[in-house]
Amino acid sequence: MMEYIVRAEEEGRRLRDILRRSMRLSYSAMKRVKWNGIILLNGAPVHTDVRVRAGDRVLASWPEEKPVYPLLPCPMKLEIPWMDDNLMIVDKPAGIASQSSRNHPDDSLENGILAWLGCPDHFVYRPVNRLDKGTGGLMVIARNAHSQHLLQQALHTPDFRRRYLALTDGVPPEKEGILDFPIAKAAEASVRRRVDPSGKPSVTRYRVLEERGNRALVLLELETGRTHQIRVHLSHIGCPVCGDFLYGQEDSESFPGCFALHSAVLRLRHPITGETLELTSVPDWADKTDPAVLTGFVFSGHFD
Repeated sequence: MMEYIVRAEEEGRRLRDILRRSMRLSYSAMKRVKWNGIILLNGAPVHTDVRVRAGDRVLASWPEEKPVYPLLPCPMKLEIPWMDDNLMIVDKPAGIASQSSRNHPDDSLENGILAWLGCPDHFVYRPVNRLDKGTGGLMVIARNAHSQHLLQQALHTPDFRRRYLALTDGVPPEKEGILDFPIAKAAEASVRRRVDPSGKPSVTRYRVLEERGNRALVLLELETGRTHQIRVHLSHIGCPVCGDFLYGQEDSESFPGCFALHSAVLRLRHPITGETLELTSVPDWADKTDPAVLTGFVFSGHFD
């Protein structure tokens, strides 16, 4: 359900313009609200051609889509540092899949969130920024189709910023830099990616926070969001993520079922309220890294 108060400068516009432009309903959501939902103007049902006046209260509600397959709950310990009716931010444990699949039908984060929410009717899972199974940290889940639409539009813009911590085997040659290497599939039947001149543009910015012998604690920020982007870029410069079985060397003793990559900083504009949210998460292998260090500087040549 969405509610909106018409502003003075919007007086005289048609209700459908308020729904599409001011309330930013997607085309599919607009269709659902018109044919299967409810549109109220000051508490009364109306047609979308009606013209509005300043101070009018618009309410729109439409049914959620049904899940395409039955989903089983899986109780698990989850940290939810922020949640409202429109989105939730989860600190995903490393080593669990972000979404249920044939290989993970009942032990993914999706199953865990279903259980954490108490198995609500008509539950629909709407991850905005997915994390690899081996990656832990902050992840955004939209709680309705409208918020998902707006958050996906904001991805890879200054309104949705993500920074990651990685522990690498090898130390990058420069303390700070830009990894600008296009990425493509290694083969059609493989999950691997590789740097390839014919691939899609891919840009990662990094800064070495600490050297630990032949290892480095690195802070990275995504400008694009290709599959396995950080893992491929770090491997390409000879510094793969510690424990990364696909692009480096597996380390089941130190990183069982996962690797040393963590979604550590999330800064986004709330899709409905416009509030700026900034959260940090530091994994155990980053020791006592001060969260202020992760947010307190601007990468050189930042895309802002």
